[in-house]
Amino acid sequence: MHNQPTLLREGLTRKEAFAWASLDFANSGYTTVVLTAVFNAYFVSTVMSGSALATLAWTLVLSISYALVMLTAPILGAFADLRARKKSLLVSTTFGCVISTALLSTVGPGMWLWAAVLLVISNFCYATHQDMAAAFLPEIAKPESYGRVSGYGWAWGYLGGLAALAGALAWVGHAQSRSMSAQEIVGGTMLFTAALFCLVALPALWVLKERASPAESAAAWSWQDWLSVSWGRLRETWRLSARQPDLRRFLLCVTVYHAGVQTVIALAAVYAQQVMGFSLAQTIMLILVVNITAALGAWAFGLLQDRLGHAQGLTIALGFWLCMVAVAWLAKTEALFWVAANFAGLAMGASQSGARAAVASLARPGHQAETFGLWGVAVNLSAILGPVSYGLVTWATDNAHRTAMLITGLFFLAGLVLLRQVDFSRGIRDAQS
Repeated sequence: MHNQPTLLREGLTRKEAFAWASLDFANSGYTTVVLTAVFNAYFVSTVMSGSALATLAWTLVLSISYALVMLTAPILGAFADLRARKKSLLVSTTFGCVISTALLSTVGPGMWLWAAVLLVISNFCYATHQDMAAAFLPEIAKPESYGRVSGYGWAWGYLGGLAALAGALAWVGHAQSRSMSAQEIVGGTMLFTAALFCLVALPALWVLKERASPAESAAAWSWQDWLSVSWGRLRETWRLSARQPDLRRFLLCVTVYHAGVQTVIALAAVYAQQVMGFSLAQTIMLILVVNITAALGAWAFGLLQDRLGHAQGLTIALGFWLCMVAVAWLAKTEALFWVAANFAGLAMGASQSGARAAVASLARPGHQAETFGLWGVAVNLSAILGPVSYGLVTWATDNAHRTAMLITGLFFLAGLVLLRQVDFSRGIRDAQS
């Protein structure tokens, strides 16, 4: 991004664009360490003592947080547009996620309720932070470079996840050499993740500017006014989206294929340990390497998407996801599972960055935050649909994780079918008109 200032909007400095990308770097440690590599497996094996309901319980806890985000994201998106408060919401959610993540270090065996409360708070703050950061993209990049700038930001974010995992792996090695308990080992990784989030995000937020102007008519509104008008604007945004059928089709597509993505994020470490017999250190190393391939995938896909178009680029990403599911389902050896994991890395970087860029291109000018609020509804609905489906399958089949993984592939297949119904060129013209 530093070498291509022409990708940015007039008047926007490379320093500020880097600060925006650094928010991805900061928050990636949370999803990588807490949701994907460490705490999910700890919750299933230690907090829930490996109960047959453990995987389902983990997915249900996450679903509560995603349901809260799904209900509030459109309201917060409208609030951010009317009062130009995206940055304020970024600051508050940063502190909320940092504090609740640090408190996860206090969770011990059997403390499932305390763990659930902290997970709901931390994941709510993380997801809202992601939505507000994404809403800055149209202020950062020119429309023709959304894919590249989004890809660069997402790639930098995966390097943040890599840094968090490297620190976690170093701590695990040190803690195990001193024969620390599972709670002490996992607790140390939670404290490190929270500290990294805080240390990177605060300087970035200091540099990042809020360029939108608040609506003068909203200055003296009460919270009742805000709720009424926010929902009114949301309904209006959804009503007007009837003139953007391709936006609606793409949001449906995102809901379906992201259900598979969210399943992999929430249950990768659980699958690695329960099915493949990976240790904690092996699991962290696996996710660390996957973050490298994910960063490469996001970077390469950002270039590819702007050249090939959103539809072709996302088709390639979903093809990688289908390959991942097939190889993981067949894998009986660690080596083959490593192949599946790296397919997931490439696909994850491409599909997540690509969706953000595609939504930015379909958003009506002046309604970016609200459109990303609708995107947040789609993504968070998928985060309920996918993992809970996986959890229900493992519960009904006495922890048959391979069967659950195979069913996860259906989300990617259906997403591929729905993507073919989206005409992005027409959708962009509809948004501009």
